[in-house]
Order: sequence, then C-alpha cells, then structure tokens
Amino acid sequence: MNKDNEKHFGLRVDGNILAKFRYVCGYAGRSANSQIIQLMLKFIAEYEKEHGKIDLNELQNK
Repeated sequence: MNKDNEKHFGLRVDGNILAKFRYVCGYAGRSANSQIIQLMLKFIAEYEKEHGKIDLNELQNK
C-alpha cells in the first residue's frame, strides 16, 4: 500500500460482529484492517471484471 495515498476510513459495526471478525482474521493470520483491504480489493476486482476498469482520473474530474 502506498503510504503517501493512505486514507482513514471509519466503520461503525455491531460489537459482536467485530469480535467474531477479529477472531476469524486472527485464525487466518491477518489483522482486521488487512482483511478488510483484501475484501475491498476482491469486491473491486469482481466489479471491474463485469463492468470494466474504473478510471480514477474520470472519478476525480466529477
């Protein structure tokens, strides 16, 4: 991850969901943060596979 482009993203979530998520992340050897990033990347890849690559330059001009 590019530290110069790193952004903070707050997330409100039920405490029980977070506890279970942290548990399974630990089982997989990942932090909750790194697992969320992996889930986001997978979600984006699936979207781009179906709809085409997202042009960030186009998004910034809106």
